[in-house]
Amino acid sequence: MNFIECHEEPIHIPGSIQSFGYMIGIDAESRSITFFSRNISDIFKIESSNELFDRKLTDFPESFQSIIDSEIYNSLDKFTRRENETYFDKIFISEKEYHFSVFRSGQHVFLEFEQVLINPDKRISNKYDNFYGIDNEKELWNHLLETLSKVVNYDRMMVYKFMMDGSGKVIAERKNEDMESFLGLHYPESDIPKQARELYLKKRKRIFSNVYADIVPILSKKIENIDLTFTGSRAMSPVHGQYLKNFGVSSSFSVSIIIDDHLWGLVTCQNIKPKHIDLGDRVQAGIFTALAANAYSSFKSKNELNYRLELNDILSSMKTEFLKHNHLLDSLIECKSEIRNLPEADGLAIISDDTIVTDGNTPDSETIGRIIEWGLENTADRIYISRNFLKDHGNELKLSEKTAGIIIYFIERGKNEMLIWFRKEFDEHINWAGNPEKKVGVFSQNGEERQMVSPRTSFRIFTENIKGHSKRWNSRNISAVKAVRDLILETSHKNYNAIKRLNDELKKVNEELDSFSYTISHDLGTPLTVMKLNAQMLLGNLAGDSEKSKNKINTIIEEIDNMAEMMHDVLQLSRAKHSEIQLESLKTAHTIEKISENAKMTYGSSKSEIIIKECPDVLADKTMLHQVFLNIINNAVKYSSHKDRPKVEIEGTEDGQTIIYRISDNGIGIPEEEKHKMFKIFNRMDNAKTFKGNGVGLSIVHRIMKRIGGNVDYESNKEGTSFILTFKKPYI
Repeated sequence: MNFIECHEEPIHIPGSIQSFGYMIGIDAESRSITFFSRNISDIFKIESSNELFDRKLTDFPESFQSIIDSEIYNSLDKFTRRENETYFDKIFISEKEYHFSVFRSGQHVFLEFEQVLINPDKRISNKYDNFYGIDNEKELWNHLLETLSKVVNYDRMMVYKFMMDGSGKVIAERKNEDMESFLGLHYPESDIPKQARELYLKKRKRIFSNVYADIVPILSKKIENIDLTFTGSRAMSPVHGQYLKNFGVSSSFSVSIIIDDHLWGLVTCQNIKPKHIDLGDRVQAGIFTALAANAYSSFKSKNELNYRLELNDILSSMKTEFLKHNHLLDSLIECKSEIRNLPEADGLAIISDDTIVTDGNTPDSETIGRIIEWGLENTADRIYISRNFLKDHGNELKLSEKTAGIIIYFIERGKNEMLIWFRKEFDEHINWAGNPEKKVGVFSQNGEERQMVSPRTSFRIFTENIKGHSKRWNSRNISAVKAVRDLILETSHKNYNAIKRLNDELKKVNEELDSFSYTISHDLGTPLTVMKLNAQMLLGNLAGDSEKSKNKINTIIEEIDNMAEMMHDVLQLSRAKHSEIQLESLKTAHTIEKISENAKMTYGSSKSEIIIKECPDVLADKTMLHQVFLNIINNAVKYSSHKDRPKVEIEGTEDGQTIIYRISDNGIGIPEEEKHKMFKIFNRMDNAKTFKGNGVGLSIVHRIMKRIGGNVDYESNKEGTSFILTFKKPYI
């Protein structure tokens, strides 16, 4: 008696199909009949099935006329040009309507049939396929299950996500009220072994209508082990059938969730009673699942892009700091907090020869020394990553809970230069859907008894407590470490020639930018001058007219002067490098007053009450300061302008060596769930979409405040928003 592990079971060649299906296999070249399911005589008028072998369908027009007349069969070469691509049609056989499916696999063309079923409970409209407006993972998968329930409603419907180790987790669920919830439970890798996952990637919709129904053998005189991977009615393996019985269900249906050509997860459905779903509904379920998968991939890519933009901003600032120093160690120490935080580590150790500099929560120097020695002797890769370092090497290296997870980046082994990131132990509890024990059972397969690992019978929650692990280093953490590596390589003082070439290219770009800025400033300066001269002439001609007209023209002249000054400042800014920003003691009161008055006119909110209190001097760059107050005050006036009594308060206070300005409004506020994207470029709050804007202003403020050594933050609720600008205090 042969023994077979679950992952060795040949589930793609069961030798039989489920009873709802009917199959005929023909040779791709000769079109002769090679194999068929034993039940085809139930729907086709056949006197003796043995007569079919090596004959063509056209030899039996009285039996197969409906196939012969079909569009698919008459264009079989076109429909079987590519392998494993299924085409569908409908035909009538003995006055009953059947789905007719065709695909080619290897040297054979598979013809499959199953009766058309009418689904009286189907309720679907185009509103259900709107997946792209959802940018929340939980909402997306719940929406998918809600949509599928209108098409293929089962007693329990779940979205099952594969973990990195092959195990799975239920991340969304829709079920009957009287059933226990499996949401959040983990399932061992053996529940869906490797070869099953491979089939789910190839055949993306799979139904088992009745685990208790008899299967129908495939008859053939010439070939054994017919590959049924791409058939819709392929019989289930005896192990999987027993698994479903142990689960207490009679029917299952699953659709693969494919993201970036990988099996990300499954929509898996279970029914207490036998249940068959019409092929058309199964195809539609596959389409909805693909739409949801594409929407998920889309918003994940968007989030990843935003993360990359933020990472690039941080790295750009770090690069500036790195290039200020003559030695790499000094650069690393200057940016140690940023380097620790990038991969979300608890601690960081910077090692250069015998020097160890730490930041955050790290082990003592002796322990770090043992880890260094171990790393140099036992690792060959440039970057070593482990989340279970404490579990694997705790006793050997006398480690504490601070070193459960580590990442080591070897900058230069010969000089003993490296970075080590640490993560503390994470008390992790995993709830498994039953104890994943393995037992050996005897199953019959193709008439031969074999010993196989039996599917588990226990599905009661089993909690596993994992020790010696840190939180998992995710792909973003690893990307951040690699970004630090690339930054070190780029700015390393060993790469002087590469840096010089890059600086030369940057200088050339800056020169072109200066030229462009000068041209724009010059070309705009001419019409401004003409406008000012005409306004002055018009003012001279109003010698006897009202003061009101004169004041308006004087305001025009003043604004022209302000625009000219701003253009000059922009030109100067475009020529300035980072280290050449002109930080000086600046008075703010006049700037704030002018911006406030202009904002009321810009947003047609003359009734806005703008209260300007103390305005202490700040240390900043003149042009950048104007940009900061312009964006913040404009926003305050704009987003409160629809209130009955719009109000904005501006007040500056001293706090030690800093000056803090609060610009408060009684506007629309910022929803709590959207605060994470406040300073991201091109992002706008949902409640702000009725206001004109492009989502750039706050991103500009955020970058400017960082550049001049300040900070921007905010507080918000339903009563309004307060932006908090922190500047350096001017030198005495």
